[in-house]
Amino acid sequence: MAGICNLCGLPNELCICQEIAKEQQKAIISVVKRRYGKMVTMIEGIDDTAIDISQLAKILKSSCASGGTVKDRIIELQGDHKKRASKVLEQNGYRVEVR
Repeated sequence: MAGICNLCGLPNELCICQEIAKEQQKAIISVVKRRYGKMVTMIEGIDDTAIDISQLAKILKSSCASGGTVKDRIIELQGDHKKRASKVLEQNGYRVEVR
């Protein structure tokens, strides 16, 4: 027997909480230069707890073919991946702002 979502009251297979949360979030993508000239792509602004940020980071890392991590709900990707990350986020239903 499947569980029922606490937020929307639908069964977990039909839960729409994550889709609604995606539409309300605005992902801000920026590139920062770190020590020794290394570039890091930062994706921030995804603050809703209904969104599985570690799963989103996994999708971004595999599509950008790079390493990365999640720190304080900010996704960090190794390298300059503004264009590719914004494309992947838009395909997944997020609004994107590139800085």
